[in-house]
Amino acid sequence: MDRIEPPALGFLLIDAARLLRRRFEQESRDIPMTSAQLQIIARLKRNEGLGQAALAALLEIEPMTLSRHIDRMEAAGLVERRPDPNDRRARRIHTTETARALFEPMRARAATVYEEALAGLAPAERDALVAHLQTIVSNLCTGAAEAAGEDRRSAARGG
Repeated sequence: MDRIEPPALGFLLIDAARLLRRRFEQESRDIPMTSAQLQIIARLKRNEGLGQAALAALLEIEPMTLSRHIDRMEAAGLVERRPDPNDRRARRIHTTETARALFEPMRARAATVYEEALAGLAPAERDALVAHLQTIVSNLCTGAAEAAGEDRRSAARGG
């Protein structure tokens, strides 16, 4: 296989993510939940009752973007906002029974799409792919955090 140059790697990762999302949406067309909503529900299942800011940070999306998702999900009966017992101003996000009932069929559909995407890769190759992608994500998160810190330091110096 030819060596993949950096610009090609970025395009390849973007294409893979886009195609995975498209196949997932085709596969789960009959279930009233989007891939973004599934991702939110999956995070909440592991961290039930998170505040919106913490959930946005976990998902690495802007709080206002998450707020719009939560508004739609609340209207659809997938989540509910409950008062934070320790802070009267804050709200905690909880999944509903409806969301929990839809989650397993959605996860099964996602597994079908992943199997399709990974066809032809041996188990060790699949494990290596996941490990390499996790490394890429970690490297980029570290770089982004360092850049954000440098931006804050530069702003504090007035430049």
